[in-house]
Amino acid sequence: MTSVRETHIENRFRVQPNHANNNDTLHGGHLMKWLDEVSAMSAMRFAGQTCVTARVNELNFERPIGIGDTALIESYVYDAGRTSVDVALRAWREEPRTGETEKTTESSFTFVAIDGEGRPQPVPKLTVESEEGERLRARALEADY
Repeated sequence: MTSVRETHIENRFRVQPNHANNNDTLHGGHLMKWLDEVSAMSAMRFAGQTCVTARVNELNFERPIGIGDTALIESYVYDAGRTSVDVALRAWREEPRTGETEKTTESSFTFVAIDGEGRPQPVPKLTVESEEGERLRARALEADY
């Protein structure tokens, strides 16, 4: 799978009390873990092999996600180098009863594809095959990570 659209993943995590900080909101470390897990899925779907996190680009927590809310995370590959894969990420606070959302976080992570011995491996060329893929890629390239 080498197109932007084919790497698009959305995942949800219910925020429980054990995920909370002293303010009864989602601890930033839990959100970072979830961002890393979902973006790794996009990177591996694109590369067709194991990918490891090489870099977390600017990560700003714009607003909190409360206990009982759902953390909605979106990721997709927007660029690729020889062995690296750049994944755009956004997270929202989602009210589980109404589906109402509010953006909370935006970032990008860079992954490197590796073989069984941990050596970097080449990744395919990224293609953009739809208007939706173009829109997603343009949004990520224009973001200020």
